[in-house]
Amino acid sequence: MQSLEKRFLDYISYDTESDPSLVGKRRPTTEGQERLLEHLRDELESLGLDVHYGSEKVVRGYLKGNAPGPAIAFMAHVDTSDETKGNGVKPIVHRNYSGGPIKLQTLIIADEDLELYKGGTIITSDGTTLLGADDKAGCAIIMEAVSRLIASGEKHPDIEVYFTPDEETGSGMNDFPVDMMKAVCCYTIDGGREGEIEAECFNGASVKVHVKGNPVHLGYGRGRLVNAVTAASRIVSMLPGAESPEATDGRYGYYYPLSIKGCTEEAELEILIRDFSFECLNARIEAVKSIVDAISRLYHASCSIDSEVTYRNMMETAPDSAEALGRIFRAGEKLGIPLYQTAIRGGTDGAWLAERGIPSPNIFTGGHSFHSNSEWIALEAMERATELVLGIIREAL
Repeated sequence: MQSLEKRFLDYISYDTESDPSLVGKRRPTTEGQERLLEHLRDELESLGLDVHYGSEKVVRGYLKGNAPGPAIAFMAHVDTSDETKGNGVKPIVHRNYSGGPIKLQTLIIADEDLELYKGGTIITSDGTTLLGADDKAGCAIIMEAVSRLIASGEKHPDIEVYFTPDEETGSGMNDFPVDMMKAVCCYTIDGGREGEIEAECFNGASVKVHVKGNPVHLGYGRGRLVNAVTAASRIVSMLPGAESPEATDGRYGYYYPLSIKGCTEEAELEILIRDFSFECLNARIEAVKSIVDAISRLYHASCSIDSEVTYRNMMETAPDSAEALGRIFRAGEKLGIPLYQTAIRGGTDGAWLAERGIPSPNIFTGGHSFHSNSEWIALEAMERATELVLGIIREAL
């Protein structure tokens, strides 16, 4: 496990927090992502893989098979979320973890799953940033598995690995070199709790609302002033509070007001919508449009709406994933790793591939509390994820 730990600590030393405001203006959206992608490119080349890294800024590594079997791929992303500070990570390695809460510089991590790794190695940040296990743990697991596979001389089919930028901004698969892909399926290593296998994700949509008001001197505003900020705020207040991410779990979808900005004259509002059913997703989009129409009439504001489906549920678009999933569970059984199937309350880069007919189940990394300063991961869980990747490769023969 020493080399796996070293890889992970190396990768989280790169500042790769993504910047949604630069989507469409720069790829990757931040320089640190490019530096890590170049580092991964160099690592793959040093292992002897055929590597492509072009203008799409996706690293593709190809390892020619030495035995017959369908080509399979593995994928992870290099960027970290901007929801909390993701740069300047100062990791702490807690060896021989004794149990109980972990006290950091600014917070206490109390998670019942920590007890599963008593006596093991827990890695956290110092509490002032996230850790970056989402998804540098996935990068480390894939790279470690490929390194071990080559060193062992074990039989394997054609293997492809992909490292993508800007997954957290939703633009990670822009210009993805899908025409180069030989694989019949692609396993994303971007999951959380140990044992989780995800073949289903949310359908995702973004609704952007532009509100135009009518500024008037406040002293003479009665009957004339139309405040765009007030109208936009009222739209947010009309979203059902019981259908928000903080109020739902399981298979319940939600509305999430992501941002609101502007002034009396003009305001911009973005709302994210999620649901496992595409039909229900569209119904939610229509519900937002009805709310906007009602507020527009009530406040005499001019409103325009732009809605976009950003990703689809993998199960709905590539339902024929039985063989891809079968390899995972057969490998887990042989390795003695307990696995269970669940659904992602979110999306992955794999959703884009699934929409193009390439099954892309998501495999755990062992990380917890992603996108927060209390993020943590157990080295032993990463090790078992690495073993599972190698087991899946054996099952492809």
